Amino acid sequence: MTHEAARETARNSSFYRAMAILPRAQRDAMFEIYSFCRAVDDIADGEGTREEKTAALDLWRRDIRALYEGDHAGLAENLINALRDFSFEQDDFLAVIDGMQMDVDEHIVAPDAQTLDLYCDRVASAVGRLSVRVFGLPEQDGIDLAYHLGRALQLTNILRDVDEDAGLGRVYLPRELLSNAGIAEPTPETVAAIENLDPVCRPLLKQAETHFEKAAAIMSARPHAEIRAPMIMYLAYRAIWRRLDSRGFKAPRQKIATPKLAVLGAFLRYGIF
Repeated sequence: MTHEAARETARNSSFYRAMAILPRAQRDAMFEIYSFCRAVDDIADGEGTREEKTAALDLWRRDIRALYEGDHAGLAENLINALRDFSFEQDDFLAVIDGMQMDVDEHIVAPDAQTLDLYCDRVASAVGRLSVRVFGLPEQDGIDLAYHLGRALQLTNILRDVDEDAGLGRVYLPRELLSNAGIAEPTPETVAAIENLDPVCRPLLKQAETHFEKAAAIMSARPHAEIRAPMIMYLAYRAIWRRLDSRGFKAPRQKIATPKLAVLGAFLRYGIF
């Protein structure tokens, strides 16, 4: 996906509605972070051999390092202004790439809890650590918010997309929870065929709820201007969480979309006032 195509995709997402409320410099920086994330995600999920995808991700690693060394940044050229304005940590960009590499190296199937947490940190909380620098939170509050909100959002995504991920040959549900439910040798096919996934998914739903609550506590102590955009994302995904909680995980597991009224309500509350 080209840089312009990524920006166009952003305009059609709940991400756009959350970030459009920001001042110009912050909004532009967030779109560049989004474009970077889409680019490396498209590599991981796109066509090509494992070797070709690894080579493409290595190009991004090379250019991110060049960006910080003041050399020609190639693929990362569009991040120059954002880096100048918000002093992102190089390791957070590299962590996102490493998260994509986890999907490239092998289809993730029933990782242990520690591996799942590492994956969530790389593909979600690392993005949060980049984002909170744009939002202007104090460093430790920003790190803590990225930790909890990133995991809350990613776990919610995993629970929402269980069957879709299985169709792609992936199972992000942790091995320990599957084992506790009597599923000793999980495969995407066997997990998708399970009539009642409540014993596996409900504990993960509770973990996500705990992260949502801790993220909300951090945001409640910060000035309104610092938390407008993350609060909109929080409220939109909390609404998805509630729908998952209400629907449960028994077949047929109807697909849950982002509730438009929740996004609108969050925008009206945090985007205007």
